[in-house]
Order: sequence, then C-alpha cells, then structure tokens
Amino acid sequence: MHAAFFLLLGSSLARFLTRDQGDTRTVWVVALFVVFCLLYVFGRLPAPAPRPGARPTARHLAWLGAVSAVWIVLLVLAPSATWCAMPLLFAGLHTLPARIAVPVVAGLTALIVASQMRVSQGTLNPNMVLAPPAIAAVATAVLVHLQRQAARQRVLIDDLVRTRRDLAAAERRTGILTERQRLSTEIHDTLAQGLSSQQMLLQAAERIWQADPDTARGHIRDAAEITSRSLAEARRFVHDLAPADLAERTLAEALSALADRETGAGLTVVFRLDGTPGPLPERVEAALLRIAQGALANVREHATATRAALTLTCLDDQISLDIADNGRGFDPDGPPAPEAGRARGHGLPAMRIRARQSGGALTVESTPGEGTVVSAAIPLTIDAPRETAL
Repeated sequence: MHAAFFLLLGSSLARFLTRDQGDTRTVWVVALFVVFCLLYVFGRLPAPAPRPGARPTARHLAWLGAVSAVWIVLLVLAPSATWCAMPLLFAGLHTLPARIAVPVVAGLTALIVASQMRVSQGTLNPNMVLAPPAIAAVATAVLVHLQRQAARQRVLIDDLVRTRRDLAAAERRTGILTERQRLSTEIHDTLAQGLSSQQMLLQAAERIWQADPDTARGHIRDAAEITSRSLAEARRFVHDLAPADLAERTLAEALSALADRETGAGLTVVFRLDGTPGPLPERVEAALLRIAQGALANVREHATATRAALTLTCLDDQISLDIADNGRGFDPDGPPAPEAGRARGHGLPAMRIRARQSGGALTVESTPGEGTVVSAAIPLTIDAPRETAL
C-alpha cells in the first residue's frame, strides 16, 4: 500500500508539472505535494495503525483526518492528485469500523468524480463518472468482507486459545489429583502399614513385658526389623524407585519373602507359584507386590485369620495374583465393619487403583464367616497405561 501511494503520488506530481508548467500556483502545489508526502510518512510514527480488531486511537484518527484534509485541498488545486486517494481509501477501510469507513469512502469517491468532471473537456466520458464508484464499491466490498472474516477468525482463535488453556488447566488438575492419589496409596502401602505393625508389636510387648519378657523382646526385634524395612521403603519412595523388595529380587522371590515376613503371631502365610514368570514391566511387578502387601495388611488387622495364601499364576496372556485367607470374611457390597476401629477404607480402593493403572482389574470375593479371596489380573498383551506425571 505504501509503494502504491508513492507511485501514485509521483505520477500525479509529474502529470501536474507537465500539464500546468508555468502556472503561478505551481510552487504552492509542489510544496503541498511535499507536505502531503511528509505527513503520510512521518505522521504514522506517532499514530500507528491499530491492531486488527482493535478500535483506532485518537492519534490515528487525527492523522487520517489531516492526510485526507490535505488531499482535499490538493485535489482542488491540482486535479491530477485524484488517484492518490486510493491508498487513503484502503487505509481508512483497514483501520476504521465498517459503519464509519463506508461513508468516508463514499465521500472521497464523490470528490474524485467531481474532480474528474471539473477537468473534463468536450463530451463527458462516462468512465470518469462510473469507474471511481465501481472501483470503490468493489474495494469496499472486498475489504469489508475480509474484515468480517478476520473478525470471525479472531473469535475462533480466541475460543481455541481459551479451550486449550482450559484443557491445560484440567490436565494439570488431573495430574495433581493423580499424583496425590499415587502418593496416598504409596504411603498407605508402605509407611502406614509399617507404622501400624510397629504399633501392634510394641503394644503387645508392653502388655506381656512383665509376664513373658523373652516374647516381648521378640516383638521389639520384629518392630525394629519393620522399622528398617519402612526406612528403606521411605528412601526409595522419596527417589520414586521400585519397592525395596524388588531391588534385587524377582516378583516371585519378593512375594515369597513377603509371605515369610508376615508369618507369625497366629498367622501362617504361604506362597505358591503356578507357571513360569517371564520378564514383566517394573510397574506391573510393583503394583502386584503392593497389592499383596495391602491385602495381607487387611488380613492381619481385620480378618482374624490363621492361614493365608499368596498364589502367583503366570499364563501366556496374563498374570494374576490371588490372596486368600480363612478369616471371618465380610460383605464386599456392605458398609465397613464397625469393629474395624477407626475408619480406614483405603486399602481396597488403593489396590483397585493399582490394578487399573496397570491395565488390569481387581476382584474381591468374600462371605461372612468363610474367608476372603482378593484377585488381581493384569493382561500381558497390552501396555500398561502410564500415570500422569507432574
């Protein structure tokens, strides 16, 4: 647009000098051409055009009005400056609202037609009357259409940006909730269970310290061992590593060691392996071990069982873990047992979450008085979904 302005301005000045050479107004008209050019060039610096879709500033409107006024005076003195109005038309249409730009264009077009008729000689050329309005109408229609299209695109872009921002916020909230859930299940399955076991052993040692000091010392040693394991779990938990039992063991070995640790104080835990376990993802091994720990913690604290069995079954397309006990059982669909003491309610939901995050499912079968079986089955034909990380 700027190149077109300077080209039309130069041709208009050349036409004026060639046709009106020797006129007494030549010096003033040339000076007015220079003022017109300088105002167009340097007036835009303090009054830049507004951004698309934004309202024009007062400075820009003042600049546009001053340039138009100078052009009108120049048009009266030198009709050859007629076509310098085209860049002004485009500048006005580009920056002004349509309801203001259209009347401005109509007024400038009327001045162009009047100037052409004033300098015409002989028979009136219809093109002088019809061409300027036709060009102005086409230019106005095209630019107004583009302006409206740009406005709709800005609305769509704003909606898209707002939607992406809301989606990012929702994903961030989901990530926070998922991480909180992961932390709660990790704490429940490691530190909370260890502290609960230590509390039970220390309370038992306190009760029998006078009557049976040897047994009480055994409880204290067991509590110290649990403290060591809990400390190792805490350190690995801080570093977001696998369970400590899986650091140097396979899953089967870790489950066997877990069964040996949980055996005692009226509860016997055995481990059975069906099939040959192949290489498993670390996340699946950690999930199954945590599920076993959580299930045995429930057996020890709530089931009043004397025997429990861990069974790891390895098939071609899935791996499953069953934890069965001969305890008092419960109704899986009913409310938590009131005799459980303080409300916990986190063990089974945490186990279900772990199984689901590994792409599997957890089922609980229990009947009051007939024990409980917790089963976790994880398919091996699909990749376990990743948890959202912060």
